[in-house]
Amino acid sequence: MLKTDPPPRFPSHKVAAVQIEPVFGDKSANVEKTLSRIEEAAAQGARLVVLPELCNTGYVFSSREEAFSLAEAVPGGETVTAWEKAAKSLGLYIAAGITEREGPDLYNSAALIGPEGYIGSFRKLHLWDEEKLYFEPGNLGMPVYHTPMGRIGMLICFDGWFPELYRLAAMQGADIICVCTNWVPMKDQPDNMPAMSNILAMGNAHCNGLNVICADRCGVERGQPFIGQSLIVGHQGWPLAGPASKDREEILYAAINIKETRCSRQWSKLTHILRDRRDDLYDPLLGAELPECGNGRGSDLE
Repeated sequence: MLKTDPPPRFPSHKVAAVQIEPVFGDKSANVEKTLSRIEEAAAQGARLVVLPELCNTGYVFSSREEAFSLAEAVPGGETVTAWEKAAKSLGLYIAAGITEREGPDLYNSAALIGPEGYIGSFRKLHLWDEEKLYFEPGNLGMPVYHTPMGRIGMLICFDGWFPELYRLAAMQGADIICVCTNWVPMKDQPDNMPAMSNILAMGNAHCNGLNVICADRCGVERGQPFIGQSLIVGHQGWPLAGPASKDREEILYAAINIKETRCSRQWSKLTHILRDRRDDLYDPLLGAELPECGNGRGSDLE
């Protein structure tokens, strides 16, 4: 019998950021497009696929009633059910933005789904502009979900402007942050500089030792332009793939390794990016209480 080497304990996993242009209000077409892109990414070996914010409905609602009419339960709604079937049949994980309804309340949410089914959700904590007219602020805190391919957290768009969330995720041992987003142009953005959203993703990845997968949408919806430029950032803060185009659909791919991610936080013999925090000067959890959510197991600094 030929001897074979055992599989590596911490193999690299291919991840994908899917940049698409949803059609406002056409849920069936939007979901079909996401399923097509998920299958395409799976064929390229992706084990985690990240989709944009509100990718099943579109973004620019004209009223709360319109938003409510397009929202659905998470889990149990038709969109998550379709993603669950895809994740099971393809053996991968999906993080995707969705318009969620819970009783009379609406949330701008992201669902995490794996081969075993629905895993958990993140509800956008920092609402941008007119989102405040339609959605409730998120009430699930900053959950980090433990999966066979690593510990995964999620953010949505404007949440990425608040470094506290990345740090709270890192303090719970997160390896990967999936950013489901609909980035819009920033005022006074210089043409010769990276998008501010990408700078923030790179900086927060670097300062926390996290892989950050940003899936943006492109196109114009009801007069609102979106900037595209999806990005995959490695745990050292440098781009692994992208930024994508500003105006067309595409899929970015990169490989991440969880062992390398966790070891990378030890920058030198005497320097560790998380252990060197001066929590004698500030609250180690930034004054926040971690919620009972996901299957997080408390602080984990490796």
